[in-house]
Amino acid sequence: MLVLHQHPLSSYCWKALIALYEKGLPFEAQRVDLGNPDARAAFARLWPSAKIPLLQDGDRVVPETSIMIEYLDLHFPESPRLLPETAEARLQVRLWDRLFDQYVMTPMQRFIAQRLRPDATRDPLASEAALDDLLRAYELIESRLGGDTWAVGETFTLADCAAAPALFYAFIVQPPPATHRVLHEYFERLMARASMQRVLREAQPWFHYFPLNDRIPARFLDPLNEGGTAPA
Repeated sequence: MLVLHQHPLSSYCWKALIALYEKGLPFEAQRVDLGNPDARAAFARLWPSAKIPLLQDGDRVVPETSIMIEYLDLHFPESPRLLPETAEARLQVRLWDRLFDQYVMTPMQRFIAQRLRPDATRDPLASEAALDDLLRAYELIESRLGGDTWAVGETFTLADCAAAPALFYAFIVQPPPATHRVLHEYFERLMARASMQRVLREAQPWFHYFPLNDRIPARFLDPLNEGGTAPA
């Protein structure tokens, strides 16, 4: 049995969860309480950095979300693939995966990290720089995403697993301009995906712990439809 050590609010954990749900693989979700010293120490014995998520397959541990998803594709080939067959298409998927992780997820997390600090120790310049980075990322996505349904073509891939959680939180931190039609339409397709809907349902009881919980759109706080669509 696969075990995913995770927390239901973590954007990177969402990325791994989406992949597992897309592939339909049975697994056990183990919530990690990193604020508990004993729990952190026990988790660090599995992987010294004590970063979540962490995938465990028997005695083997697999860190880093992109590697986890490639691992799942490699070891569970009968499940839907999240990386394409051709080398060129895989290259594009890995590129978009890196862009969403580093250009969207990273500045979003930098901004949230400032909000988690006491008011007196926050760095306004760091927060402003994170918001600027998000706006630049939105420009890049809007200009380069193209007209396909998903990040790379018509098949949901690793890149979209990265995009969904990154954009969900980033849109709360810094909404993109309304003129970014391609980005907004892609966002809505991601939010309507059944795997993302499941992740959102599981996260709802925890949203009040999110430091910007007052900015979460009401449609993501209301009960989500089982059919895979968020209320309008």
